[in-house]
Amino acid sequence: MILLRHGQSEFNLLFTQTKRDPGIVDPKLTELGHQQAEAAAQALAESGIRRIIASPYTRALQTAAPIARKLAINVIVNPLVGERYAFACDIGSPRTELERAWPQHDFSHIDEIWWPQVEEPVEQLAGRAARFRAEMAAIPDWSDTLVVSHWGFILAMTGTKVTNGQLLRCDPTGPAPEGFTWHH
Repeated sequence: MILLRHGQSEFNLLFTQTKRDPGIVDPKLTELGHQQAEAAAQALAESGIRRIIASPYTRALQTAAPIARKLAINVIVNPLVGERYAFACDIGSPRTELERAWPQHDFSHIDEIWWPQVEEPVEQLAGRAARFRAEMAAIPDWSDTLVVSHWGFILAMTGTKVTNGQLLRCDPTGPAPEGFTWHH
């Protein structure tokens, strides 16, 4: 499968400049973030992707949108691939708001408040990644899947730190990373 970190968000822009949480809840993509999403759509045009799974955070849904349009594929929204709850940006939008903003997606399977309410321990994130890895490994056509996710989740899945808009191949049938260093 291919993992894609969402494009640059308003949070990413300010956090990179200050190294302090700017307090932005469920941030949207910046103009650069939208450009990164469009570039990913172009890069994936001939990839054979037949399934797109995205985190319910706005920045991930915005990143998935041009790819879904280009490939004519519906997006499957899955909180399991969401970011580790550690900053203000990891507070999501309630399901009813997501349903209004993204009427083409099915959110009926997620709770109204779907993100964690307290900081998620790294071990819990690793467990979530292991669960998703096992679910994907059980699907025969996992290689045709794009997962639009986040820095922390991709780190837990692969042991690799990625930049905004970066694509990374991941074999869920292979070994999981034995450990990873958590420094954002």
